[in-house]
Amino acid sequence: MWEKELQEAIKAGLKAKDKIMEIYNKGFDVEIKEDNSPVTNADKAADQIIREHLHKAFPTHAFLTEESTDNLDRLKNDFVWIVDPVDGTKDFVAKDGQFTTNIALSYKHKLVVGVVVAPALDELYFASLGNGAFYQKLGENPIRIHVNDKINDLTMLTSVFHFTKDEEEFIERHSDVIKHVMKKGSSLKPCAIAHGLAEITFRSSPNTKEWDTAACQIIVTEAGGIFVEPNGKEITYNREDVYNRNGYIVVNRKENLLK
Repeated sequence: MWEKELQEAIKAGLKAKDKIMEIYNKGFDVEIKEDNSPVTNADKAADQIIREHLHKAFPTHAFLTEESTDNLDRLKNDFVWIVDPVDGTKDFVAKDGQFTTNIALSYKHKLVVGVVVAPALDELYFASLGNGAFYQKLGENPIRIHVNDKINDLTMLTSVFHFTKDEEEFIERHSDVIKHVMKKGSSLKPCAIAHGLAEITFRSSPNTKEWDTAACQIIVTEAGGIFVEPNGKEITYNREDVYNRNGYIVVNRKENLLK
């Protein structure tokens, strides 16, 4: 189940990776969007590549992507591809390698496929509903991944460019168990937790959107982790309001759902 959708999403992500890295290495212009976030021609080119590939494979599916105008007709469609062609554009512009391409499929508001490509790192994370989560260093065989079981001496991951007072206070409040804090870009934070390399990441701000979290969420849950709103509520997809208004918390175990 979902094997075709997963494989086509991986193909689309790897096609986009090639174009992204071509632009990354050649040079690019940076525009500032209305919400004050940056966008480059890599975002736009990758968005087109992914949409064209997936539309050809699944012509009846709808799309919700960061770089395309939102068509609310998607709300009537059971199948919606949720795409961020370059998640972490600030990382892309800074050339720190900490950016990703996120592709997820929502079926009746539930995530069923997730693919996260880290183009500059030659890394791939992927998952489909009921089939587990996997990591692949490109050129090598995929390996199945799982969260670790730590409940003490925790490592918390924070954003390279977005760190709030709430997150700082959260770390201080739980300093008895959070002993290490590391910066990591974009969807690589949840993916590292899925991979067993860290235990918690927390976002209190309402600024992320569905395309920031969809792909990495199913990778975390299929790896045995938890990805919910800070109040414990499930995050669903293909919503009219695409903002994650309440933020989110990602942990390896329920014992680490700290308040």
